[in-house]
Amino acid sequence: MPIVRLSGTVEGPTDPNREIRARMLYRLYAGGWDIYNSNGDQRITLSNIEKKIVESDAFVFMPGATLEDLFKAVSIFVGYQTLDPNLQGKAAVILNSDGSWTPLFDLLDGLQALGTIHQSYRKFLLLADEPRAVEAHLEVVMRDGIPDVGREKIDARPTDSFETPLPETNRGNVCVFCSASIKDEAYIEDGYRLGQALATLHYGCVSGAGTTGVMGSVVRGSVDAGGWTGGSNVPHIIEIEGLPKGLSSFWLRPDIYTRMEVMIQRSEAFVIFPGGAGTVQELLALLIFKQSGSDFMQGKPVIIFNRKDTGKGVRFWDNLIALLKPWCDDDLFHVVNEIDEIIPAIDRLIPAPAKG
Repeated sequence: MPIVRLSGTVEGPTDPNREIRARMLYRLYAGGWDIYNSNGDQRITLSNIEKKIVESDAFVFMPGATLEDLFKAVSIFVGYQTLDPNLQGKAAVILNSDGSWTPLFDLLDGLQALGTIHQSYRKFLLLADEPRAVEAHLEVVMRDGIPDVGREKIDARPTDSFETPLPETNRGNVCVFCSASIKDEAYIEDGYRLGQALATLHYGCVSGAGTTGVMGSVVRGSVDAGGWTGGSNVPHIIEIEGLPKGLSSFWLRPDIYTRMEVMIQRSEAFVIFPGGAGTVQELLALLIFKQSGSDFMQGKPVIIFNRKDTGKGVRFWDNLIALLKPWCDDDLFHVVNEIDEIIPAIDRLIPAPAKG
């Protein structure tokens, strides 16, 4: 029998979403599905999320969205975008009967308008307002599969991991999460400037080791300025995008979650540059770690570059910042509006190196 994984947690007998969860469980069982996480008592981490994806044939995200639920849903969409073979033919349906998922859709709509999401994400994250519609979506995807995301492999071969020691002058590593798909030259030039500035001031530059968009330009800027650059990627994404030239260190990982894990471990600060769904996914992971008190993020600042898009007349991450308000204290991240404010914020917030 096919297996569907439900999101969410039942918070006792007075939970307002308990009744609709019961209705959803009934329809799924009656429809021939086995159900993982029916009571909402299973925990998912970066280390085990790909295993949970492999185990499941479909995903249903329930009302009462939490920060972790948002992370999981965006992660599924990013998996579709990057041709994760473990998601082939698997549906993701969001039951938004309480409107708690609406801010995420507003954010993704905004990113699509800004050009960092090229797929029609609503064809992949299927919206439903009641359990019957969830079941109908699952039946369609089981029969017809998921849409083509419009990406092709370039047949680049993954390389093995390699390591170059940090220079003695290194002041810490800064991880830049950003778009690999944006084509606006103004954004790409900003990425190059940031990479150059990090290298000039002896900060290592950590990235997702992409070759295109802002991600590629950040790496080029650091490499051209003689900086230390590290990155991580996974085989099925390398087959789509290749790897940039000049990396000092590269960490090959089997999936996008352990890829994020090593990037977080190897960095002392994080810059959230304009990006797409992958950048949202990465920021949510950082904030979840911070909220949980994880050693991964102890003393590591997160800086959101809320750049103004002159063509659209909006600030890039306004919808993201609005999305985070119900779940995040202001001290979990710092917002800057101008590119020239990023390095001073890093200087101010990054922990000083321990004195011998």
